[in-house]
Amino acid sequence: MKSKRILVCLISIALFFSCTKDDGKIEFTFLQLNDVYEIAPIQGGEFGGMARVETVHQELLKENQNTMLFLAGDFLNPSLLGTIKVDGERVRGKQMVEVMNAMNFDLVAFGNHEFDVSQKDLQKRLNESNFPWISANVKLKTNEAAIPFYKEREGDKVPVGDTFIKEIVDADGTKIKIGFISVCIPSNPKDYVEYGNMFVKVRASYAAIKDKVDVVFGLTHVKITNDKRIAKLIPDLPLIMGGHEHTNKYEKVGNVLITKADANAKTAYIHRISYDKITKKTVVKSELKEINSSIKPDEKVDVIVKKWQSILTSKIKDIIPNPNEVIYNVKTPLDGRDTPIRSQQTNLGQVITAAMSFAFDDKVDAALVNGGSIRIDDQLSGNITAVDIFRVLPYGGDILKVDIKGRLLKRVLDYGKLAAGTGAYLHRHHIELKDKTWLIQGKPINLKKTYTVAFSDYLLKGFDIPFLSDKNKEVLSIYKPKATELGSDIRKAVVEYLKMKQKKER
Repeated sequence: MKSKRILVCLISIALFFSCTKDDGKIEFTFLQLNDVYEIAPIQGGEFGGMARVETVHQELLKENQNTMLFLAGDFLNPSLLGTIKVDGERVRGKQMVEVMNAMNFDLVAFGNHEFDVSQKDLQKRLNESNFPWISANVKLKTNEAAIPFYKEREGDKVPVGDTFIKEIVDADGTKIKIGFISVCIPSNPKDYVEYGNMFVKVRASYAAIKDKVDVVFGLTHVKITNDKRIAKLIPDLPLIMGGHEHTNKYEKVGNVLITKADANAKTAYIHRISYDKITKKTVVKSELKEINSSIKPDEKVDVIVKKWQSILTSKIKDIIPNPNEVIYNVKTPLDGRDTPIRSQQTNLGQVITAAMSFAFDDKVDAALVNGGSIRIDDQLSGNITAVDIFRVLPYGGDILKVDIKGRLLKRVLDYGKLAAGTGAYLHRHHIELKDKTWLIQGKPINLKKTYTVAFSDYLLKGFDIPFLSDKNKEVLSIYKPKATELGSDIRKAVVEYLKMKQKKER
């Protein structure tokens, strides 16, 4: 009797599978993030939060098991949490990798801020990660040659690929291979990194993979103008999932769709995709999903997030003696959101540059800071604490007092104005543009005069403004504050400036 039941079951299974047939069509889903620096919610808990993203991820997996989770670069740095020490070592993105491991990311791209950390720390993060990385144009410099970055696994070096292939199958047996290509913007030069030409490498990696898969997608971390050029070079890409700009974008070049979500997981892109093996046609339907407080956090990921937030709370006292001290009460919110901070003069930018001047007893002609240094992506309102300022400026760094020729200063100001929309946009103190003329303390700039200007130290490294560095002959002198001086940490200067303002307003 038992054998008969088994036989009936086997026949039923055989009949079921004989009825299911590969129809040549398959549906799958991509969940896209980019430029995520904070694991916890931002803007007073209203937006973002990786535990909330994981809830969306799990819901999509229930809808379609062929769901993949991506991050298009920039996640190891910067964050305030990344600057603290645990067991004698800076965190440097360890918290992000632990969270991302728990979320089971399917693929991540290198972003330029992955190279903010040292080679040693980056290697640790690569080794700790359970998810694959991809890039065609960033390589590790060695004494002999440039080689792919790699993960160390039981004594072996497993290289990061120029390309990535994933095979998926649906319930009726339709099976396809999906390919991915990736490049990173060469905007963060480091001794241990070699950047290949983005466009040469992306074309080469596409040529290497296109005949091995059914369809190829892009996962990039470059400027939108670069993504558009890639779309023109490779018009058969249905979708490029990009990063770097921090604000959501939806562009189309020919048949190539280019998407970017908002930074810090304020939004995520959901791409529901169908592919027909017979016609070779790919259809992409994209939805920008806001990640907000209405989404319940995933319990497993939330435990990890809360663990790291607890560490931050205890360790931050090593950096700021009274991190939760209220230093200022604002009537009008100080605007540090990414879009305005990179494109217009905001009141938060005014506070920071005024504090830079304050650090030198206001004995400077002006002060300048690049918008990319300001990373809070939020508005500060009500009672502001010291730790809030450290979140605003997680990089910290010196305030430099620089003697600079008026002609070079004008070039710098013109460059910053044209850089609106990027991190090179400049916030200014005692400088304004009136009728196309730059005014320094109300007077037209004198190209022959030498000005004393307070700069954030990053600006003098030549990364954002290529011609502004200590090597420029019109940079006459640079004063670097001693560790005991207020100018030795821009964050502490802002804290003390706001304390002074609060006293005056009482």
